[in-house]
Formats: sequence, C-alpha cells, structure tokens
Amino acid sequence: MKTELTQEQIDSYQENGFVCLDGFLDAGELETWRSVTEDAVHQRLSARTGNWEKDLNNQGNPDDFYAQVFTQCVRLADSHEGMKELMFDERLGQVAGTLAGVDGIRIWHDQALIKPPYGNATAWHLDNPYWSFSSRDSISIWVALDDATLHNGCMWYLPGTHKLATYENSGIGFNMRDLFKPYPEWLKIEAVPAPCKAGSAVFHNGLCAHGAGTNMTPRPRRAMTCAYMPDGSTFNGQKNILPKEYFDTLQVGDVLDNNEQNPLIWKK
Repeated sequence: MKTELTQEQIDSYQENGFVCLDGFLDAGELETWRSVTEDAVHQRLSARTGNWEKDLNNQGNPDDFYAQVFTQCVRLADSHEGMKELMFDERLGQVAGTLAGVDGIRIWHDQALIKPPYGNATAWHLDNPYWSFSSRDSISIWVALDDATLHNGCMWYLPGTHKLATYENSGIGFNMRDLFKPYPEWLKIEAVPAPCKAGSAVFHNGLCAHGAGTNMTPRPRRAMTCAYMPDGSTFNGQKNILPKEYFDTLQVGDVLDNNEQNPLIWKK
C-alpha cells in the first residue's frame, strides 16, 4: 500500500477537496480487496434476499431508479472478518488523517458501491450532511476495484465546494441538478472527473460536491469505500446508521467515541 503523501498531494486535497492517489494498492492487495469485497457483498445479499446473484445482476426492482444507480452494502466489516481486517488497517486512517489535518480518525461506515452495467448516473450530493456528526474535516476513501473511466461512471467533483458548503444537501434521485437548488452559484464551477486505474484511491472531503456518470458499459463498476469521522466529533441529532439502542442514549453534543460503533483506527 502506497501511503506516503507528498506535500503537493496534501495541498491539492486541502485546496480542491479531493485527491486521487494512483497505484494506492499493489497488484496483490488489489486482488485481496476484490475477493474480500465480493465475498462480503455476496454474504450480505444472500442474507438480505436469499439470492445474491439475482439481486446483484438484476439490481432488485428494474423499474426503481435508485436501484439502478448502485448496489450499496454498508458496514460489511460488522459481519465479515476479512473486510474488518481491511477496514481497520491503521495505514488507511493515517492517510485520511494526514490529508484532513486531524489528530485521530474513526470509521463512520464502510460501504461497497457497485454500479451495474448500464446503470444510472449518481446525482450531485454531499456526504457529511447525511451523517450523525457535522465536521468540515470529514473524509472518505473510494478505492477503485475496476478501472473507473468516463465510460463506466467514474467520480466527478466540484473543486473547492468543501470550503463553501453549508450542511444543506439533496438526495441521490432522478435530477442530477438538485444540489444546485441550495447552491445555485455552483453552476459556474467547472466539474473535474477523477478517472483512475483499479487499485487507485480517491480521498474526498465530506462537504465536497461529487457525483458519478452513467455506466455505459455491459460490465459493473465496482468500488469499496469507507467514510471517516475525525476523533472528537459530536452527535448532531441525526440517526443515520446509528443503532436505535445507541441513538436513544445520545444527546446533541455528546462525543461519538463508542469504539464498537465507530472504531478509532489511527491516532497521531
């Protein structure tokens, strides 16, 4: 794993809100990430529907727009030991923390995202407003398990929007432009694509506007991601993925430091 960062990469992330680290995984690591993700997703979908192959290939309801954007499996590390080993790697937290400029990194949630063959575009959105904490330093890793290209729905970013965003957001729906309703001034920003080879990693700020194009190929575009919370972040009142039992114990302003729910994987 190529974890050494140049000052240029750190500066680019801080300025633009995202950075692509080419060749982040070596060939052996990429195969491990692919096989672990495939096994974890199959396990999760089998538990969910009893037929992972049908769910993955047919994307559930073929008439549902969101089902054709991506197959989404959250918190796979909870149920798969191989995924837990990958996600709890301190090196991932160190890279994320160094880019974000924070002293500690906790996992918010891991997430497999598989855009199906000829799958729909992913509308512009922000990540952090969905979550149960609010931080201008939240960060995610997006690891390409296949080559991510302009043809199969690579990521796109609106550079610098992490500095301008409030916590208003839009859902991932039919209208690609919904995010421009609360942020009409962003229509003047030139979008930047982030195509990358399999094994590369894109890190982006949780308030940087991003989306993905349509998959115009007969093959899936696979990615494994993880959202990170700076250590010391506090509860903002939103449930998001928090279990009800834990959510019911929280008051706004409480520090989210439950190591079972949000493991601390790196401390400076």
